[in-house]
Amino acid sequence: MSHETGTLTRFAVVRRYPIDLAAVSVGALLAYLVATAGGVDGGPRLFATFPLALFLPGYALVSVLFPAGERDARETATAATATHPRGIDTVEHLGLAFVLSIAIVPAVVLALPLTSWGLTTASIAAALALVTVAVAQLGAVRRLRTPAAERFTVSLTAGVRRLRRDEGAVATVSSIVLVLAIATAAGALLVGFLFPVSAGGFTELALYSEADDGELVAGNLPGEVESGESIPVTIAIENQEGEDRDYTVVVQEQVVSEDGEVTERAELRRIDASVSDGATGTGERSIAPTAAPGETVRISVLLYHDEPPATPTNENAAEETHFWVTVTGGEADE
Repeated sequence: MSHETGTLTRFAVVRRYPIDLAAVSVGALLAYLVATAGGVDGGPRLFATFPLALFLPGYALVSVLFPAGERDARETATAATATHPRGIDTVEHLGLAFVLSIAIVPAVVLALPLTSWGLTTASIAAALALVTVAVAQLGAVRRLRTPAAERFTVSLTAGVRRLRRDEGAVATVSSIVLVLAIATAAGALLVGFLFPVSAGGFTELALYSEADDGELVAGNLPGEVESGESIPVTIAIENQEGEDRDYTVVVQEQVVSEDGEVTERAELRRIDASVSDGATGTGERSIAPTAAPGETVRISVLLYHDEPPATPTNENAAEETHFWVTVTGGEADE
């Protein structure tokens, strides 16, 4: 009998589990799977990323902060000072979900580089889904511990009726907060999602050298090299284009006049690279200038999507970076 009673008790808890928080948890997991699935184009990925970044985490957190529903304005003064504080209605719940989501996402993005996950599309989606599911469970516990008569329940019609009760058509504080929440969420959507998608993402190119302790450092390439010697350089390509990409890197030695015009150019090497979406590909290469001793040249690293044009230049490259080096040795230094 005790086993049967325990089973019935657990079944009762499952039956009382808030349906909206169950939907939030399942939605977060599905959004993560779609956002990180290979072969999914920008449309479905954006559709999945929007709720995961701008609604679901905030909704879960609001459920923790406000487990109780809105109290009727006609309740007695004694009830107003009861143990459980006044809750919020469905409309306020939805509005605050947008606001808190916008606060949660930057915190997650700032914390990820400090972890072993790093900052990638997959890690951001995984972290947001994990936070949403964990906080939703805490919100469910808080709501189930609230007396049934005071417990929050989803009711859009009740929220609309409350807005219509505002005297003289003057907006209440909650109405103003709701308007600001929707405006802020819409602005974040346009700037954070639609603009990068319309721009087609981005690729970053960087050059690194190895320090004495073996660490890679930027901006520390040698300014001089012996004639016939080579310079070890680590080339890094970060792909944030929204899909796997193939790249070609052209390394040129350029003689530049005083007015900034390239008078001579020589291709030192060409590199093909494939980088997965959200990843950074690195590789060490040796660059050997062919200039005469005593001559200063510009070493330009030019990045192209797929095949480069017949004459690669700094102007027609998708990304470019460079450094200057003076060739030493030989009779010019005697």
